[in-house]
Amino acid sequence: MGIGDLIGWAFFGLLVGLIARFLWPGRQPAGCLPTMVLGITGSVVGGLISYALMGGDDRPYHPAGWLMSILGAIVVLWGCGALLSGRPKP
Repeated sequence: MGIGDLIGWAFFGLLVGLIARFLWPGRQPAGCLPTMVLGITGSVVGGLISYALMGGDDRPYHPAGWLMSILGAIVVLWGCGALLSGRPKP
């Protein structure tokens, strides 16, 4: 994996994270780096969802395409919101 691949993943993650944050209602205060991590994590989660729903090759993990990555990022936002909703506010 070269530097071009890493830059591609970072750009892809940022775009997916921005789209997911735009589609998910509510306020998600996060900067560029957390949004990028959200998008990359969404790609992993989307890949796992598509593998579970449609099966796949012998690999237990594969990165997802745009739609499943956005869906995965929304699932991550939902999960984080559910985990943090019971947290006391300062």
